Amino acid sequence: MKILVTGGAGFIGSHLVDALIKKGHSVRILDNLEPQVHGILRRRPSYLNKEAEFIKGDIRNHDIFKKAVKNIEIIFHQAARVGVGQSMYEIKRYIETNTLGTTNLLDILINERHKVRKLIVASSMSIYGEGRYRCKHCGIVYPQLRTTKQIKMKSWEMICGRCSQKLKPIATNEDKPLFPTSIYAITKRDQEEMCLVIGVAYKIPTVALRYFNVYGPRQALSNPYTGVLAIFSSRILNNGPPFIFEDGLQSRDFIHVKDIVQANLLAMERREADYEVFNVGTGIPRTIMDIAKLLIKKMNPQLRIRLMNRFRAGDIRHCYADITKIQKKLRFLPKIKFEESIIKLADWLSKQKAVDNIEKALLRLESKGLVK
Repeated sequence: MKILVTGGAGFIGSHLVDALIKKGHSVRILDNLEPQVHGILRRRPSYLNKEAEFIKGDIRNHDIFKKAVKNIEIIFHQAARVGVGQSMYEIKRYIETNTLGTTNLLDILINERHKVRKLIVASSMSIYGEGRYRCKHCGIVYPQLRTTKQIKMKSWEMICGRCSQKLKPIATNEDKPLFPTSIYAITKRDQEEMCLVIGVAYKIPTVALRYFNVYGPRQALSNPYTGVLAIFSSRILNNGPPFIFEDGLQSRDFIHVKDIVQANLLAMERREADYEVFNVGTGIPRTIMDIAKLLIKKMNPQLRIRLMNRFRAGDIRHCYADITKIQKKLRFLPKIKFEESIIKLADWLSKQKAVDNIEKALLRLESKGLVK
C-alpha cells in the first residue's frame, strides 16, 4: 500500500511510520517540522525512518497537501497543533492548523482525482471534556465545567448539578456527549466530525481514533504544552520540581505509543472499523500525583513536587477510557504494561536534553488570566 502520514516526523506519527514500513508498505511523510517540537533549526529528527519519502510542508498549504496525496491509497491524518493551555490564547493558529488544515485535505478528497481508499484521523479524548460520572442518587451524569465559585473554594472534585453530591468517575465510552473545554479540544472535534461526515458522504471509509494520554520515547520534551508526562520529565531533567495544578488527584488514562500504533494498524486493516469512532486507552485511571512521584523516583529522587493548588482554564478533573468497543470490534488489547514501560522510558529520558520552558509557559498563562 502507498500510505501518507501527516505529522509523520512527530512523536506518534514517526512510530506509526516505522511500523508501516516494517509491514512492507510504501510510506510518505508530510510534516512542517514545527519549531516548538523540532527546534528552531527545523531539522529532521535523527529517528526519522530513512525508507520513508519526506515532504517538508504545512497542511495549511493546499498545493503541498495536494502533492502529498498524489497516488496515495491510505491516509493517517496525525498532524495537529497540540496543547490545551496554549490553545486558549493562540486561537487563530490552532484553528488554522487543526481545523482549516484538515479542510485542505477534505477539499482535495472531494474535488481532485485521487486513489485514497481509507482515512484514519487522530482524534482526542479532550473532545469529551469531563469524563463520565456516577451519582449515587441520580445515576449516570455528564457534568460540564466546574463553577467559578467551586474553583475559588479549592473544591476540586466534580459535584452533581442536581443533588450537589460528590460524583464518582467511571470509564468514559464513545456515546458520552461531547463538551470540549478548550480551543484545542474544539479543533480536534472539528477534525473528527468533518472527516467522518465527508467520509460517509463520499464513501471513503473513515475511522476516528480518540487517543487518551499517550507517552513513550520521542516525545517533544522542550515543548511546555505537550503531554503531562513529557512536561514533568523536562522539569526533572533540569533539576526542577514538577508543577501540579489543583491537588494532584485528578486522573487520566496513560497509554504507550506502541499501543496507539497497534490501534492505527487495526483501524487500517479491519473493515469493522469503517465509519466508526474508537477510544484508544487502557481503561486504567492514574492520578497526576502518582505519575509525578513515579518519574521522580526513577529519575531524580532528591526532587519534591510543587503542588500549585490552582486551576488552569480548560483542564478537566477525571477522564479514563472505556475500551469495550475497540476490544470487541477490532480485537484491540493494550500490550504495554505501564509499570514496566516507565522504567524503560526513564532510561531513555536520562539520555535526553530538554530546554525547560515550563515556568515561562506558566507566566504566559497567568498573564492571560488562565490560571486561577
